[in-house]
Amino acid sequence: MAGAITNDRPSAAEGRQGRPLIVTEDVELLDDLLRLCAAAGARAEVHHGVPEGRGRWETAPLVLVGDDAARRLRGAARRRGVVLVGKDQDDSGVWQRAVEIGADHVLMLPDGEQWLVDRIADVAEGVGRPALTVGVIGGRGGAGASTLACALAVTSARQGRRTLLVDADPLGGGLDVLLGGEGAEGLRWPAFAASRGRVGGGALEESLPRLHSLRVLSWDRGDAVAVPPQAVRAVLAAGRRRGGAVVVDLPRRIDEGVAEAVAQLDLGILVVPAELRAVAAASRVASAFGMVLRDLRVAVRGPYAPGLDDHEIARLLGLPLAGEVPAESGLPDAGKPPGAAPRGPLARFCEGFWERVAVGGETG
Repeated sequence: MAGAITNDRPSAAEGRQGRPLIVTEDVELLDDLLRLCAAAGARAEVHHGVPEGRGRWETAPLVLVGDDAARRLRGAARRRGVVLVGKDQDDSGVWQRAVEIGADHVLMLPDGEQWLVDRIADVAEGVGRPALTVGVIGGRGGAGASTLACALAVTSARQGRRTLLVDADPLGGGLDVLLGGEGAEGLRWPAFAASRGRVGGGALEESLPRLHSLRVLSWDRGDAVAVPPQAVRAVLAAGRRRGGAVVVDLPRRIDEGVAEAVAQLDLGILVVPAELRAVAAASRVASAFGMVLRDLRVAVRGPYAPGLDDHEIARLLGLPLAGEVPAESGLPDAGKPPGAAPRGPLARFCEGFWERVAVGGETG
């Protein structure tokens, strides 16, 4: 069981990376909490009451208070990030004790173990603002969605953002090939097929190929064409926790794995060639993705068929216009990834896109 108590006081350590603080004299509870910290990849500092060290109570990123210690903390300074942990599911007085020490949450073990592991892991990773996550979908085959996805990622990385490019289309041939890095060392999607629960964001980042200053999660050239939906959910969540920008190249059909990816998008871009048949095909894709994606926009790629322009295509599809994707000479070119030329038309389009959506987050 876990419950929340409203507490708007700012924390002196909000957003910092560090060791959680455990306050308890209950040996059995301490063993449980240390086990959960180990599972989350964190080392805890243990005390029987308010630490005597200067500022440690105020600066610890997370404080786990055993129910046995609540009365000893009544006079402690109020702060955010305090969790009152107990084991007695029938103890109604735990909520009053939580209020007395200014706890944000009340948690009962063993029911709340997974929630607590996730919270501790956030502390261990120093989690801040999640990455803005953009999905790119082709309105029809050959629309140029993969090219745009790569260009958006390359441009984002060039601007100094931590950037992850995710290939969610197992039949697309691999985005690492489009970036000229099919031989680069690092893991591909099949290696994550057994992932469940929480994947460490830092470990994920370090395991992936680094190409053109960004990390790439691509498909390999093996026989596997799917990973379980749980793995897609865990891996994308880990990538988002690192901050910056995540760009996902999506197929045109939604299966369980794609649905997990779409659920984590902040917005989607539907790439549509400016021809009537492409618009007709894109309307079906837009209908399918529009049911599961709150913010879907259309990007139009010329040349234009008679009677069509970008605003008319957006009107026909009933979607906001993200802009006109310009053609760029020399693509595809394995030695020159899309968007690599800083002054090229595709790079300028991508720079304008990132400026409009105002991506924040961590760089590096």
